Amino acid sequence: MVTSAPPSLPLPSEWPLGESPLDITPAGWRPTPFHDFVVKLHSRCDLACDYCYMYELADRSWRGRTAFMPDEVVDLATRRIAEHARDHRLSTIRVILHGGEPLLAPPATLQRVVSTLRAALSSGTAAQFTVQTNGTRLTEQRLRLLSAAGLRVGVSVDGGRVANDRHRRHLGGRSSFPAVDRALRLLREQPDLFAGILSVIDLRNDPVETYETLLAYQPPALDFLLPHGNWSEPPPGRPPDASTRYGEWLVAVFDRWYDAPRRETRLRLFEEIVVGVLGGHSRSEQIGLSPVGVIVIDVDGSLEQVDTLRSAYEGAPATGLTVADHPLDAALRHPAVIARQIGAKALAPACLDCSVHPVCGGGYYPHRYRKGSGFRNPSVYCADLRYLIDHIAGRVQADVARVMRQRA
Repeated sequence: MVTSAPPSLPLPSEWPLGESPLDITPAGWRPTPFHDFVVKLHSRCDLACDYCYMYELADRSWRGRTAFMPDEVVDLATRRIAEHARDHRLSTIRVILHGGEPLLAPPATLQRVVSTLRAALSSGTAAQFTVQTNGTRLTEQRLRLLSAAGLRVGVSVDGGRVANDRHRRHLGGRSSFPAVDRALRLLREQPDLFAGILSVIDLRNDPVETYETLLAYQPPALDFLLPHGNWSEPPPGRPPDASTRYGEWLVAVFDRWYDAPRRETRLRLFEEIVVGVLGGHSRSEQIGLSPVGVIVIDVDGSLEQVDTLRSAYEGAPATGLTVADHPLDAALRHPAVIARQIGAKALAPACLDCSVHPVCGGGYYPHRYRKGSGFRNPSVYCADLRYLIDHIAGRVQADVARVMRQRA
């Protein structure tokens, strides 16, 4: 059992649970190895999205970071990932090249990450590589280079031109949509390279229209993301009562997705809730109680927790570890990482009293934050999640009951 944090680690300015996670770690608990590795190749961006957790919310540490990841850090990062995969005998890992905007990095840097890591991995570990981009720099030539390097491409876009340009514009206000639309059309013609779409919800956008606009690009997967916020800095359009406006928005999309005569795309949030309703375990950190297995390697080689913690407070994702000085296993012993791996033990009492907490898992970890009490709170989206989960459970359970009657 992990019993103590390495003494060199600085403690976060607010304990994740309002107390040491080490005090409530279950007997016999073992950490879950990291299997998703987010490698930040560039710390700057060519868009000025007004909701961006990197540049617009609580943590502004990017200002003190180098703009891009040097080759020596790339080599150290890939060595640490391969070491972690070997030590834990991982059969599959996922590597997500991220930023800022990762396509601001030279193509040779992206190719170096893939080639050096493939060379370092043991024969028993397969690696899946994805680059997550805003799409504005994705051309036919760049796509050929990414394909040759073995990279699939995920794109962030919030809908059609009006929906997307509410938030996702260039510095100075110029629309980003024409370039993103071009990128998505290119990917639609090369489905083997298309990893999917990430889209942030804006309540002003019609839910079904937004879904169908994105669906027209034929993404293999689509994720709708709740805007980052917490109890101290509420998300937009989220009043301090039990409003379910985001839940209602998502229910409208769910019904359109669920009622389709065939599966048109994967929608991870809904799929994970369905799995949870049927008694299974989640594979996403946004929902459910499964241990989080993600580690971020920043441009300077710093090891960080999930990057969206930047929305909580300055320094929230920091661990005090680097690839130069520490194996990735050291991050598994960090109290804040432990807090995100011990499941129900880390939940607020109000969550444990709720019947859907095995499905909800307390909601996405950054959305639980409240200044002064850390993360041991329900999600700021608690009412929305309950509304959505109850709706999905009702539909799925009714369908299961009907199938069982037909088989009887």
